[in-house]
Amino acid sequence: MPDLFKVAIVGSGPAGMSAAGRAAALGMSHVLLEKTDHISDTIFKYQKGKHVMATPSNLVLRSDMLFDAGKRETILGIWNKHCGIADDRIPPCEDDLPTYEINVKLDAEVAKVEGAKGDFTITLKNGEVVRAETIVLAIGTQGNPNMLRCPGSDHEMIQYQLDDPGEYFDEHITVVGSGDAGIENALGLAADDAQRNVVTILNRRDSFARAKAANVALLEEAERDGRISVRRETSPKEVRDGEMVLETRDGEETIRCDRIIARTGSQPPRGFVEAMGIAFTSEERGAFPKLSPAFETTVPGIHVIGALAGYPLIKHCMNQGYDVIEFLNGNTDLKPADEPILSEKFAVLPGDHPVDHWLDVFGGNVAIFAGLSPLQLRELMLDSTVHYYEPGDVIFRRNEPGSSMFAIAQGSVAVEINPNDPSVTVPIEQGSIFGEVGLISGRRRGSTIRAADQVVAIELSRNAALKLIATSPEAADAVNRIAIERQLLQMFGSGLTPQDIAPLVEAAEIMELRAGQVLIEEGADDQEVYIIRRGSMIVEKDIGGRPVFLSYLPAGSYVGEMAAIDGSSRTATVKAAVKSEAIRLPGDRFAKLLDRNPALREKALAEMEGRRKTNAFIESRKDQFEDVVDLYSETAQFLVDEGLGEATDVLLIDEKLCVGCDNCERACADAHEGLSRLDREAGRTYAHLHVPTSCRHCEHPHCMADCPPNAIKRGPDGEVVIDDTCIGCGNCQRNCPYGVIRMDPKPPKKPSLFSWLLFGAGPGPGEASYSWRKEHGDPEQPKQAIKCDMCSGIKGGPACVRACPTGAAIRVSPDKFLTFTKLTEDIDS
Repeated sequence: MPDLFKVAIVGSGPAGMSAAGRAAALGMSHVLLEKTDHISDTIFKYQKGKHVMATPSNLVLRSDMLFDAGKRETILGIWNKHCGIADDRIPPCEDDLPTYEINVKLDAEVAKVEGAKGDFTITLKNGEVVRAETIVLAIGTQGNPNMLRCPGSDHEMIQYQLDDPGEYFDEHITVVGSGDAGIENALGLAADDAQRNVVTILNRRDSFARAKAANVALLEEAERDGRISVRRETSPKEVRDGEMVLETRDGEETIRCDRIIARTGSQPPRGFVEAMGIAFTSEERGAFPKLSPAFETTVPGIHVIGALAGYPLIKHCMNQGYDVIEFLNGNTDLKPADEPILSEKFAVLPGDHPVDHWLDVFGGNVAIFAGLSPLQLRELMLDSTVHYYEPGDVIFRRNEPGSSMFAIAQGSVAVEINPNDPSVTVPIEQGSIFGEVGLISGRRRGSTIRAADQVVAIELSRNAALKLIATSPEAADAVNRIAIERQLLQMFGSGLTPQDIAPLVEAAEIMELRAGQVLIEEGADDQEVYIIRRGSMIVEKDIGGRPVFLSYLPAGSYVGEMAAIDGSSRTATVKAAVKSEAIRLPGDRFAKLLDRNPALREKALAEMEGRRKTNAFIESRKDQFEDVVDLYSETAQFLVDEGLGEATDVLLIDEKLCVGCDNCERACADAHEGLSRLDREAGRTYAHLHVPTSCRHCEHPHCMADCPPNAIKRGPDGEVVIDDTCIGCGNCQRNCPYGVIRMDPKPPKKPSLFSWLLFGAGPGPGEASYSWRKEHGDPEQPKQAIKCDMCSGIKGGPACVRACPTGAAIRVSPDKFLTFTKLTEDIDS
């Protein structure tokens, strides 16, 4: 063994194994240091029988070590054979495969690294010393799991590793975590019916942005089959003996729990890495080391690859292992394996520049990419779309649906702030983002945006943007700061500049509220101001010991300014109608902003006066109209409970006017190939208002959360539509909390009037095809999801409303219906 190796590779995961295999193939003197008694601890710790994926499928694999999608045991058996290692815990590989001259040292945990490029000294915990000219760190992050952060997080029911899901029987098991590891653990625990486990997986978001598409598809299939309960927008609240308290979108819920598998991600071993002198991209807990395109850190001679570089996919890791050895061997012209893919993507951009040029532009110019390493930026670009716009080109229009986010790499855009005068614009400059409102709130595009000059922009799909925000603390901070600043400027107006509101933005805090949680309590002395960023709120006032419903506040509203302006106590209670987010602003800073901006102060005082008049009106007439006030409050609460709290458009039927003619259903059927999208009689009623089973077109549609073919989209008027690419998986039906989606066999094509009259072919005009298919249809026929689409594309709007002879059927948006105006109209009448 030489005294000085050319390279010491620390860690034998996929990245380290590939690096060692390449070094052996080149005849480079090397040593592979692994702290455990087996190779590739990353894969060794996977659950038994786990299917390991080889994604992305369009990325070529560079490695001397064989790898393809397959079972954990098969991959470890192949790699053991490559290394000439026999391990009784892994079935041996019987294939005729080569054995490489890989110099592996097991039970070799590194204690410290000293020296400099050309002569590093690596001291192992057992006292042995290894010397090397260069070091490749391939240690990953798996050994530093994120712990649960809730009361009871130290309970003995919690475990952070699942070795063999087949060991557990007859247990209620909750998996916390929505990444690949959590999904795979849940699938493994529910794979064998004989185990009789009751498996639940928690995802604090409404989508699985961090997981591979194939894993998400398998989870959805298990959910459809009833093998796994998937709880979206749910997080742990508390762990108790034999149970777990959940924080759900609708409030708290307690479930039985015998075991908790926490797969909540991991963090880089920062202390160990920084002890070598290596700098990280930021002070954020989840930040990664700063790296050059050749994977070199800020300490010359020390390179980082794999998950520690922010690139966790096995294929990427193995390519990096191959590439770093090539770089150390003098192959400086080597391009990454994803170069052809990115080159094709960037071909639409001007100037015929190479991939590296555009990556430098994107990384250097765009604020939200500042915390990404070159490797992470490349991965992000694989999931994004680049655009080039000429001056005046429309990027998107006001009220268009859209949840993607754009980053400006070159040029600037103009935002049309006055829909009646396109010449009135505000600029968004190079380096910033736009479209974040649709991403965060789920609402339609708020303005038309055009290219002000030649623009190069990156469009991040919703999943790509959410993944970026989840994995890059710097990106999350930048997006939140920009979104808060834009929302403040849009709401307050009065000629404010970003500099004016900077103190507010710096102190802003984002709060999450479950349904029913109080944001502001009547009589309290706090003076914060709140902006509703997502979801909706209801405002109530206590009158004679009873809560009286005053108004509904959708996302984009602000509340609480009265106390900040005059220091008075809170005059009403504000609470979340559905799971919501609010931005908390310090009242003293808001008051100072008003003092510096008289126009804004006058506007706020006028709005405050209007609210005071409302309160005074109720107080003065509460005895006279007590029954009306109570009825209105109870009716409003009923409508919120029925989904108006998150609706953008809902069908209501006034039963005082409804004569039961069913014209609404027949009109709906005529407009949709004979298949009605509503059931007038179904649904709940309070007082004289009936809510039939018809889609609410939610602000954040639950049905969109897990649609494999992405068949559910928003139309130009905000309608939620299911298109012809529906595969009938039923995810949308299960995810809808209001029961307004059903799965029906695909309707037969409507015949011509001539064919129907002469030959009786198919259902006729105006005929309910459901009943026809019930008699004639094939029960095994493929199904599709059916729901209200607000008669999208049909002139005149919703057919149900147009066909009602008495005006009983109305379509409403909650911000126009659930207001005090309605109450005063009732009282005055």
